[in-house]
Amino acid sequence: MSQSKPNLIYDVGLHQGEDTEFYLEKGFKVIAFEADPVLVDQCRRKFSTQIADQRLIIVEGAIVDAETCGAASTVKFYRNETTTVWGTLFNEWAERNKSLGSGSTMIEVRAVNIADYLRLYGIPHYMKIDIEGADVLCLRALLDSSTRPDYISIESEKRDFRKLTEEFQLLERLGYSTFMAVQQANIQSQIPPRPPLEGQFVNRPFPAGSSGLFGRELPGSWKTRPEVMRQYRWIFLLYRLFGDFGILKKSRIGKWCRSGLIKLLRQPVPGWYDTHARQDASQFSKG
Repeated sequence: MSQSKPNLIYDVGLHQGEDTEFYLEKGFKVIAFEADPVLVDQCRRKFSTQIADQRLIIVEGAIVDAETCGAASTVKFYRNETTTVWGTLFNEWAERNKSLGSGSTMIEVRAVNIADYLRLYGIPHYMKIDIEGADVLCLRALLDSSTRPDYISIESEKRDFRKLTEEFQLLERLGYSTFMAVQQANIQSQIPPRPPLEGQFVNRPFPAGSSGLFGRELPGSWKTRPEVMRQYRWIFLLYRLFGDFGILKKSRIGKWCRSGLIKLLRQPVPGWYDTHARQDASQFSKG
């Protein structure tokens, strides 16, 4: 069986390069994907030296499934006007963002099949995926490969527990057997370990919007699927009560309860979570 490339990371959802900058500083080569052409231009200027050195390759376009990519060279993309990280392919996500006071402009962008780049550049040690509703497209693209990343992360589903369950089923099909739900609202408090467990040591704070530590450097304990799903049931309760459309979000008692929970749990409530998964090579299941 072929192996993942230990010095390679895929940053799927480059945004302003918050994560790519960290991976590059740690000594990894990065293949980064971004649909928003304005953000792509910004990052090409920001990382011009690393691009010239071929330590960074930026792929411009929106990741879609193979069928869509074969049928059209471009797709509609909702570029968020105020919260750039909320750019999305999906109208329902754009409508949600609009209801939260952050409107979008629809543009045409290049359609990208990530499977083409997995074949071209190889399977990375770690794949970070955060592309506003399309994360599972990247997971499905890995089904046809006999090799999978050692570690992978996605922005977890927040509103539909059935969809969250489907994410975990797909991760298990890919051979991932242990997981970690990582609170993203307090990433700025993470401290890189020394000596480093992934690449080189990087001593700097994580900026807002970054994904934080990964792989062997993640703080916390890896859990089995039943264990992490029990944790997500609690998280989903907090989403339902205090999330974007939470039933208690705007009420006086809700604000009082949320304040109390923040003090008790010593973390943001509800925040939002990434699911990290760790590979178990003995459980690979192709297709």
